[in-house]
Amino acid sequence: MKYRGSKDKPAKSYTESFQQQGNDFAEINMQVIGIVHSPYKERFDTPRQPALTEHDKAQSCEGSIILNPGFNFEQALKDLDTFSHIWVLYWMHLNRGWNPTVIPPRGPKIRRGLFATRAPHRPNSIGISVVTLKSIHNRTLTIENPDMLDGTPVLDIKPYLPYADAFPNASHGWLEEAGREPLPSTSNRTDG
Repeated sequence: MKYRGSKDKPAKSYTESFQQQGNDFAEINMQVIGIVHSPYKERFDTPRQPALTEHDKAQSCEGSIILNPGFNFEQALKDLDTFSHIWVLYWMHLNRGWNPTVIPPRGPKIRRGLFATRAPHRPNSIGISVVTLKSIHNRTLTIENPDMLDGTPVLDIKPYLPYADAFPNASHGWLEEAGREPLPSTSNRTDG
């Protein structure tokens, strides 16, 4: 096999050097890149999804993400302000433990498999939200309608791309069975 565009170099297989054996899981270390500041101090006060808050303008609010100093994040933010929405990956730092089944807040009170929900009590407490990006100043991102608690550690930020991140005809899974009506289509739709 050859590299794309190369006539004489063989392709390298990087996956052969990392083979997971049975339950011998690799540990992954991540670095917190910043902190969310939001008006939400209690887990039960936060919106269920940021898109739901966007549809209820009476509950609309602002928050911010302040990135850590000393890592050249100012340069890493270059051109991000050309996007209207961003994905924020974060650590749900107040969660302890996880549950294989949960009763979601929407629909009938039926236990669902955790991976078929967006419940916060997960094997790894990683959260993901789409928020509106209002502005960037130095290492501070002003965001609209966060659904994250004040003090939430941020792991990564990525631009939201409507052509790649939105699938208007995707099924709503068990939410359709439960008679849950989807919200009107928007560019940052994340209900589920």
